[in-house]
Amino acid sequence: MPLAAVEPERYSELLQNKAERVCQLLEPFSPPAPEIVRSPATGFRMRLEFRMWHTGDALDYVMFDPDSPRTPVPVKAMPIADAQIQALMPQLLTQLRSSPTLRRKLFQTEFLAASTGDMLVTLVYHRPLDAAWEQEAANLRDTLRADFPRLSLIGRSRKQKIVLGRDYAREQLEINDIPYAYRQYEQAFSQPNVEVNKRMITWACAQASDLAAGDLLELYCGNGNFTLPLARYFSSVIATEVSKASTRAARENLEENTIDNVHLVRLSAEEVAQALGGLRVFRRLAALPRPIADFSLETLFVDPPRAGLDKPTTALAAGFENIIYISCNPVSLAMNLQSLGKTHCITALALFDQFPYTEHMECGVVLRKLSTSH
Repeated sequence: MPLAAVEPERYSELLQNKAERVCQLLEPFSPPAPEIVRSPATGFRMRLEFRMWHTGDALDYVMFDPDSPRTPVPVKAMPIADAQIQALMPQLLTQLRSSPTLRRKLFQTEFLAASTGDMLVTLVYHRPLDAAWEQEAANLRDTLRADFPRLSLIGRSRKQKIVLGRDYAREQLEINDIPYAYRQYEQAFSQPNVEVNKRMITWACAQASDLAAGDLLELYCGNGNFTLPLARYFSSVIATEVSKASTRAARENLEENTIDNVHLVRLSAEEVAQALGGLRVFRRLAALPRPIADFSLETLFVDPPRAGLDKPTTALAAGFENIIYISCNPVSLAMNLQSLGKTHCITALALFDQFPYTEHMECGVVLRKLSTSH
């Protein structure tokens, strides 16, 4: 996103225009009027990464304009970043510039902040990291912790990872007056806009409370972002995720929140479809307290990647009474609705502005089977 696109004074207008485009795209599926969830106009990004540009003695954070992808644009200010990141960026850059050891072949810097005050900085290098680097990095962390006491620092190079502190940030989200604790690991996916994320989860819980029947199957559960709060609305939850890092985080988050009705299984969405269709038997499902076919799986929750649901998963979804679908790509959502609209109708629609000043819009839809919706 070019920084020139960040226009806080026009935020309401830009959001309205974007919402109208999404509604026009989804109009053929006859959704109800959408709930539109705003983002803060500034200070909303909890995750950012920058290339580091070396020119003689100069060192800068840079971005690249899509219209001129080979021209680095130095970043002097980042108004969309969380306030903690905005405050840290110049201090970190000053320290990096003054240390030949830390700046040598530094390729990229990544920031991850949490509303708890936890912060992670990852420095990515095109060279091996040695004891001298580790000592300088420890000194850097000690210096920065005077203003950022919950800062951890990670160094990465090929086949190397050095952690000074922790490699995850502790986040806490209050959903319907209940606090949920999350570990968000460095270089693993987490929702970048914490305020909009809380509204997304609250909306999903409200939809679940209206359904509240049987057990839930959740695909693409990630670190348990939605799983933890949704679990209280169902007898049992089978949550699936293919990423090892995300599965690990989800297990830790379930344990830390003492949630015991979620059964986490490392399977892809396509593998779940094969298991439920009786096409394959997976040993990983043996850990369930009973065969998967014996669960009363009436509701499906999906938060797929930008490509949306593949054909086997779309066919699987068509068999559910209720579907709660969180989409990060309205175009792939519309493609999936061309199939799911034959078996289900949309009963709720929400638009979540996770990424202000871009074309991206997060959508939430609830689909109910036509035979039970009319």
